[in-house]
Amino acid sequence: MSRRRDAVVRRGLRHIGRAVREQPGMFTLALVASSLYGAMTVASAWVIGEITDRVLLPSFEDGVTTAAALTLAALAILGVAVLKIVGIVGRRLFAGVMSFRLQAEYRRRVTGQYLRLPLSWHQRHPTGQLLSNANSDVEASWFFVAPLPFACGALVMIVITSVALVLTDPLLALVGLVVFPLVFVANVVYSQVMSPRMQRAQQLRAEVSEIAHESFDAGLVVKTLGREDSETTRFGARAEELRDGLVAVGRVRGLFDPMMEALPNLGTLAVLLIGAGRVADGTTDAGSLVSIAYLFTLLALPIRAIGWVLADLPRALAGFDRVTPVLEATGETPHGADAATAHAGGAGVALREVGFAFDGTDRPTLQGVTFDVAAGRTVAVVGPTGSGKSTLAGLLVRLVDPTDGEVLLDGVDVRRLREGEVSGQAAFVAQSAFLFDDTVRDNVTLGGPYTDDEVWAALRVAAADEFVAALPEGLDTQVGERGASLSGGQRQRLALARAVVRKPRLLVLDDATSAVDPSVEARILDALRGSETPTTVVVVAYRQATIALADEVVWLADGRAVARGSHDELLAQVPGYTALVRAYSQVEEVPA
Repeated sequence: MSRRRDAVVRRGLRHIGRAVREQPGMFTLALVASSLYGAMTVASAWVIGEITDRVLLPSFEDGVTTAAALTLAALAILGVAVLKIVGIVGRRLFAGVMSFRLQAEYRRRVTGQYLRLPLSWHQRHPTGQLLSNANSDVEASWFFVAPLPFACGALVMIVITSVALVLTDPLLALVGLVVFPLVFVANVVYSQVMSPRMQRAQQLRAEVSEIAHESFDAGLVVKTLGREDSETTRFGARAEELRDGLVAVGRVRGLFDPMMEALPNLGTLAVLLIGAGRVADGTTDAGSLVSIAYLFTLLALPIRAIGWVLADLPRALAGFDRVTPVLEATGETPHGADAATAHAGGAGVALREVGFAFDGTDRPTLQGVTFDVAAGRTVAVVGPTGSGKSTLAGLLVRLVDPTDGEVLLDGVDVRRLREGEVSGQAAFVAQSAFLFDDTVRDNVTLGGPYTDDEVWAALRVAAADEFVAALPEGLDTQVGERGASLSGGQRQRLALARAVVRKPRLLVLDDATSAVDPSVEARILDALRGSETPTTVVVVAYRQATIALADEVVWLADGRAVARGSHDELLAQVPGYTALVRAYSQVEEVPA
């Protein structure tokens, strides 16, 4: 148990040191302001003692006082009060800036890490947990910073106060200072008891966020299948666990806070009881007793400030423990030093003995896949469900890297290219089109430097110009969250325009035209192939109308490229291909 307590204390001190190292300037300014406040607070006790001895007691004894004495007393009190105000404002301002800067910096680090890590890492972590890491966990990690400079300044105040107490009356100082070891022990015990409860509460926050995000994201499923009550129950159960966890945290804090406030008051009471006897027997004077009693009264605030930091440290450690695995996660995509080919026109693509297996699986998704796509050609990748088509599409634009073999872009292994080179040459459009809650224009450009003429040109290639022109505000129309105001086919065409406007040399379509009519699909592919600098297109396809538009077809089965040729050649030579294409054709021909 003692080792665990020591570990919590050491980790807490290291975390405090981390905050100071991250923001030394703001911490120094906040500490100076806090120390000024502490020094002036102690000075106020000395001023009150001097006023008691030099102004109040003589006035009671003589029955008179002077205007000069009262003026000096008032000026002394006012001067100390003004300096205390400066200290309070500076402490709160600089500590607040320090806290919010740390939160902003770590949110940037977490989200930057999200962007660097590969999709395989994201697929292993729920979205709700990732949102919690970047939001509530980061906030919890640095929430203790706001009272930290005050607590450090309080230490200065305690040292000054202790020296003043000893100089005033060593015996009374010793009586009162006995409370400090008790405060230290109480804080250590508190940290040990609170730490697991805070960790549990932070975990439950993430789980509640995860369930809420999943329920909202699957709103269509929940509504259409009548699962509202089930989802409400699932969310309510976890929310109640979070409530109980936070209540447990509140109970511990409810015991700790009054204890921390009571201990210095007990010291003050002991000083008054013993000090009254010492004044009576002439060992000390009334002014000294008043100063000492006031100093101990003042110690309640700095001790509470230290308690605030210690109270928030378990939560901070729990939050940082959840943020650290994200910051230390490995697996980000490595890059080389080569530049991609700079000429216009389609890109040449080649796969050489490519294999791929997902982490934790024994069976590879792709094995020994080898084929070429000549620049400017359109190739359809066809295969049964689970044959590895989408994985192959992801490899071409380097969403993942092969576990074996090479993916070549214009003869260069994509792993040798500099960061941003592949995304600058290739574009990918998935079957599930994601649109932002923004305008049509911004969904196409994504903030890029494209003119409206270029946007309309891309919309024409994607056969989206007519329906966009008919929207109430044209390019300025808000499409709603995930494009909720548009049909599935319209969303797909906007996603395609978003890729086309970048004029990629390689365009990979993962069944990205499945929600549009075959005639519209034919217009789109003809426009891509018929430009002055034809784009190389690799399309994952099922429909015969799509496949027939391709220059060549690659047939995937069991993770292998087992045949390639024209549509008619594969129909005549590959029974599996024939069966699959005819099956989809029969489905398409069934009347609605």
